[in-house]
Amino acid sequence: MTLIDATAVPLGGPSLVQERRLVTAIPGPRSQELLARKADAVPAGVGHTVPIQAVAAGGGIVVDADGNSLIDLGSGIAVTTVGNAHPKVVAAVQAQAAQFTHTCFMISPYESYVAVAEALNRLTPGDHVKKTALFNSGAEAVENAVKIARKYTGKPAVVAFDHGYHGRTNLTMALTAKAMPYKSGFGPFAGEIYRAPLSYPFRDGLSGPDAARRAITMMEKQVGADNLAAIVIEPIQGEGGFIVPAEGFLEALVEWCRANNVVFIADEVQTGFARTGEMFASDGFGIVPDLVTTAKGIAAGLPLAAVTGRAEIMDASHAGGLGGTYGGNPIACAAALAAIDVFENDGMLERAREVGEILTGRLRELQASDPRIGDVRGKGAMVAAEFIDAETGEPDAALAASVAKASIAQGVIVLTCGTYGNVIRFLPPLSIGDDLLNDGLDVVAAALADN
Repeated sequence: MTLIDATAVPLGGPSLVQERRLVTAIPGPRSQELLARKADAVPAGVGHTVPIQAVAAGGGIVVDADGNSLIDLGSGIAVTTVGNAHPKVVAAVQAQAAQFTHTCFMISPYESYVAVAEALNRLTPGDHVKKTALFNSGAEAVENAVKIARKYTGKPAVVAFDHGYHGRTNLTMALTAKAMPYKSGFGPFAGEIYRAPLSYPFRDGLSGPDAARRAITMMEKQVGADNLAAIVIEPIQGEGGFIVPAEGFLEALVEWCRANNVVFIADEVQTGFARTGEMFASDGFGIVPDLVTTAKGIAAGLPLAAVTGRAEIMDASHAGGLGGTYGGNPIACAAALAAIDVFENDGMLERAREVGEILTGRLRELQASDPRIGDVRGKGAMVAAEFIDAETGEPDAALAASVAKASIAQGVIVLTCGTYGNVIRFLPPLSIGDDLLNDGLDVVAAALADN
């Protein structure tokens, strides 16, 4: 470990030294000061995973106020996919901020909003005519997708899936499966929301078509196609545990939706924009959703979200029915256009696949020698390890939490997830180098060995 001057605050971006370095224990004294202020000023409900005060980030590194450099294997939950403070994004944001910061697109439209919509219409799956509306967060996008589907079909019901996560607003809490910490005590929730069983190969052992038949039977018998406006599903679940459905599951659901005038909404908030080695996870499954929701990686850290879909569905709403004061903010749109340029022209899809090969290779090596890793799954740079009791096969949340905590203490940011809390997910920025990624995985492996 190399000491650095903890009094200096470096600039972020790729110029940061790409090396894990610990100057103090984590948290160091300056981070502890901020966390004490946070406890006094911020509600207890706003938690944090890594006990540091971040001051700079770039490449695969996050630097804290005490001078520690941590390896970032979380990307702010799949947001900084192109890398934190990417030079193209920084330049675009600076240029737009110098022009104007807001007019409200619904008052005085501007070109960058339209350009982002055009890009999403072109990039999302399918060659049909599409339109896009911009919003601020993934939850807001999902909520608006449901509104649009209900308006288009004239039907009220919506089906979400076991283990799914779609947000923290009232409607999206109803769609989200996991009670704690997302829903407990916050009800009652929006009505006409139903839940169907997901394909979870590690736990249900079903083929994709068999899992689809199980879900479709539930929808037909407990909801009824004549009442169902839409199904909302993550092609690969995020917070639910990076669950990759069995082959044929999503395809069968899409086919059923087409036959029954049900809108198929793909929630690609976490899976979108090169994360899975495809521009969208739906591409990897060969499906074409009716509506796609995006956020997170779309604008490299600035708040932006979108609903993109079939023009006839998107046009169902009356004038003024969609929008929001900040939706499609011009600075966020500038960031998105720069990020999309990086995704398309700087080899991000290929890099995601390379990162995925390293992640799955290293984790499967660990799995081969440690039966507590029950499953390694994912696509591209979206990979997870599910921890279990080696004797019973039951979820082991305590082990996942202990490995994550020990890794963070050694300067590696990792995130847990899953309905049972027993999954560690890996979402490194695609700007991370192979050496840094392997160093981070070495730390995770050592933490597992010590538990």
